[in-house]
Amino acid sequence: MHIFVVEDEPVIRRELKILLENAMYQVTAPETFDAVSRKIQEARPDLVLLDVNLPGVSGFDVCTQLRMEMEVPVIFLTSRTDAMDELTGILKGGDDYITKPYQAPLLLARIGAVLKRTAGAKDKEAVRLLHKGAVLDISSCSLSFQGQNIELTKNEMKLLHLLFLRAGEFVARMDLIEYLWENQIFIDDNTLSVHVARIREKMKDIGIQDFIETKRGMGYRV
Repeated sequence: MHIFVVEDEPVIRRELKILLENAMYQVTAPETFDAVSRKIQEARPDLVLLDVNLPGVSGFDVCTQLRMEMEVPVIFLTSRTDAMDELTGILKGGDDYITKPYQAPLLLARIGAVLKRTAGAKDKEAVRLLHKGAVLDISSCSLSFQGQNIELTKNEMKLLHLLFLRAGEFVARMDLIEYLWENQIFIDDNTLSVHVARIREKMKDIGIQDFIETKRGMGYRV
């Protein structure tokens, strides 16, 4: 299990790293906090320990950014003991809120509890892909965004599925055509354009704009 520690106090950061590694966790604990949300997304940890008071950024805002892109469990670990801060942490998407000074056995127990609680969601994540706040649910063949939902045809879902799996890179039109119509001898290239146009129109209905990018000679990307 991989835990990403976001803690700006060097002594506490070092203590947490030793504690967690002794408990057989893999630990990433950066010393700088610029673009920390992106660093977490690239690391793909199993859990994030997140301080609230960070240089130049609030841990609450980091959690909000993470929730738009991934569903990693987040435990706030902070010296802020105000009940409203704890409520804010939970409303921002935190899975637990632990105040400093912490007791090592209790911290480990609560980390274990969150990991156990979220382990059951792993299978669900396999059929739900998240990108830029949009959730593609393969099991229900639907796409949701900010509480709104649209139904997709089988081919629309397959097209988006491949784009989500390769998010950030252009997928060639021929790769998409082969993925959608693998066993058919000939498909008019215009058929793919029609499917993309229909998906874009459906996305507009739930407030998603400019989600699928087209680049001539390269294909599409999200």
